[in-house]
Amino acid sequence: MNFPKKVKIVEVSPRDGLQNEKKILPAAIKIDLVQRLADTGLTTIETTSFVSPQWIPQLADAKEVYSGIDKKSGVSYPVLIPNVRGLENALSVGVQEIAVFTTPSEQFSQKNTHCSVAESLERIRAVMQLAKAHHLRVRGYLSCVLGCPYEGEMSADKVSALAEQLYQLGCDEISLGDTIGTGTPFKTAILIETVMQKVPVTQLAMHFHDTYGQALTNLYVGLSLGVSVIDSSVAGIGGCPYAQGATGNVATEDVIYMLQGMGIETDVDLGKLIHVGQWIAGELGIKPHSKVSVAQAER
Repeated sequence: MNFPKKVKIVEVSPRDGLQNEKKILPAAIKIDLVQRLADTGLTTIETTSFVSPQWIPQLADAKEVYSGIDKKSGVSYPVLIPNVRGLENALSVGVQEIAVFTTPSEQFSQKNTHCSVAESLERIRAVMQLAKAHHLRVRGYLSCVLGCPYEGEMSADKVSALAEQLYQLGCDEISLGDTIGTGTPFKTAILIETVMQKVPVTQLAMHFHDTYGQALTNLYVGLSLGVSVIDSSVAGIGGCPYAQGATGNVATEDVIYMLQGMGIETDVDLGKLIHVGQWIAGELGIKPHSKVSVAQAER
C-alpha cells in the first residue's frame, strides 16, 4: 500500500453542497460559510458556480458571494465554470482558479449540460484557452465514473480515456466523481488503477457520494493506491440535481476523522469543522449527515 503522508481536502459544500439543497441561503450566509471553513485550516474551498440561474437558482448570486469573501492568504477559492460566458463573468470578479466538468455518460451529459460528451469537450477546450491565457489553475470533474442513473455501470477504460483527454487539454487536476454513490471497493480499485495508466496519480482526486455508505471505504482504497486529494462536503450536504437518487457528499468531518486515525496529515481542526457543519445544517434546517461528534474529535 502506498498511503500518502498528507492529504489535500477540497471542500465543496459552498458549491456542490448548496446547489442541491432545497433552501436557498442568502449571500451573506454563503460568504460566512466560506470564511468559517477557511478558519478551520482548509486550504481549498470551492466557492460557487458561474452557471445560469435558470438551471441552478441556489447559486444565482455567484458574483456577490465571490466578491464578498475576505480572501485568506494560502487559501484557494475555485469556482465551477460551464462555458466561456461563465468564465468571463468569473474573470470580472477576479477568480483565480476554476473547475470544468464532463462525464463518460452520454445520457447524463444531455441531462446535465444539454449536449453530447464530444460537445462538452469542445466547450471545455474553449474555456481552457481563455483560462490559460489568464494563467488560471484548472481542475476537471468527471461525473458518474462508477455508475450512471441512466446508463448503469461505467467502463473504467471509457473513464480513463476521457480523463486522458482532460489531462491533455491542460487540466491540472482531475477529480473522479462517483455521483450516485454506487461504487464499491473492488470497482474503485479497478477504476483508479486504470486511470493511473493515463494520468499521474499525483493529479487525481476522489469525489465520492455516500448513497450506500461506501464512500469512506472507497476513499481508503484510493488512498492505498496513492491518491492524495479528496473532495468532501461539511455535514455531508448536497448532491447532484441531475442525478436521481444522488444523496449527499461524503462528510468532511468523517473524512478528517478517518485520516487522523490513519496518521495522515490534513492541517484541519476537526473540532472547529464539526461546529461549522452543525451551524450550516441549522441554517439549512437539516440534520448534519456526518457521524463524528465533537466529543470524539477531542479525545
